[in-house]
Amino acid sequence: MRKQRSRLLLQVLQSENNGFEHARLGLVVSKKAAKRANARNYMKRVIREWFRLHRHELPPHDFVVRVRQRFDRSNAADARTELAQLMRVKK
Repeated sequence: MRKQRSRLLLQVLQSENNGFEHARLGLVVSKKAAKRANARNYMKRVIREWFRLHRHELPPHDFVVRVRQRFDRSNAADARTELAQLMRVKK
């Protein structure tokens, strides 16, 4: 069973237990969200860094994060806040 949550900038799909003892991350940043590769790479770096810092707090599920709308340095904090809200586990 999959759970899906969305906000303005991000969408998170979450699976049930993945059979490992740790959370895993998948990323989707389309050209529709940002035409330039450096912008897409920046968004992926921000998401990966948040995941690396909070991985130990997450359950052993697979998370796929899709960027719905472009963000850059000026609003990366908003994206991190959204990601924290979307990754909360509801039981």
